[in-house]
Amino acid sequence: MEKITKDRLDEVLKNPPPENGRYIRVGMSSCGVAAGAAEVFALLRSEVEKRKLAVPVVPCGCSGGCHSEPLVEVCVDGLPSVTYGKVNAEIAMRIIEEHVRDKRLVQDYIVDAPMKRAVAL
Repeated sequence: MEKITKDRLDEVLKNPPPENGRYIRVGMSSCGVAAGAAEVFALLRSEVEKRKLAVPVVPCGCSGGCHSEPLVEVCVDGLPSVTYGKVNAEIAMRIIEEHVRDKRLVQDYIVDAPMKRAVAL
């Protein structure tokens, strides 16, 4: 496992989501890296570049879901932002092909998604 340095932490913290609202964020905190996030990040970035997809892959810090690492949050046009958990190479490829390319959620691996709540009047 790679040691997290102050420079690396600063890099992670300086990567807010792009302003266009499209992004793939990979949790790169120590628990994420220990669970394989660095490999998932490299694969996602490579596939996005290879397929010339218009969605940046960026690292982020801890989101508090250590039990579900590696975590990958995906936000693309036409779908809600969702977070996938326990992402490995196979799931990462499904995220690229199904969620990003085909605009379909990969239901079995979603661990967090925004919910609209009814307000009682």
